[in-house]
Amino acid sequence: MAHVQLKVNGVTHQHDVDPRVLLVHYLRDTLGLTGTNVGCDTSQCGACTVHLDGMAVKSCTVLAVQASGSEVTTIEALAKNGKYHPLQQAFWDNHGLQCGYCTSGMIMTAADLLKRNPKPSEAEIRHGIEGNICRCTGYHNIVKAIQAAAGAQ
Repeated sequence: MAHVQLKVNGVTHQHDVDPRVLLVHYLRDTLGLTGTNVGCDTSQCGACTVHLDGMAVKSCTVLAVQASGSEVTTIEALAKNGKYHPLQQAFWDNHGLQCGYCTSGMIMTAADLLKRNPKPSEAEIRHGIEGNICRCTGYHNIVKAIQAAAGAQ
């Protein structure tokens, strides 16, 4: 067993875990934060994207012990006081989701993109989300939602 200490969504957590536990499984199975999805376990789809020390990462590529001492933000922390984050609202308003499976990872990736580039072009948005796969929407409304959120900031 290995001891991990993480600040997740502003709350410090400490647990003893198997050293092979992926961050995504720690978040879902140990902390019960199921907004982070497991889509492929191979880092191809991006459904498991979270922010690790402020940067978007695919949590299926990080061991929980590697993240120990870090700060993690999941989709659950974006809404504040019952009000959606501008990206969450924009995805809703612009129909940027269908089945919703990729949505949390897509939003977390987009939040990191907008933090680094508050007014991205369509090409920059498409490049910024290319590590996230959506099998339902065809990306048009996802891009539209990210553009709307950029305009709302």
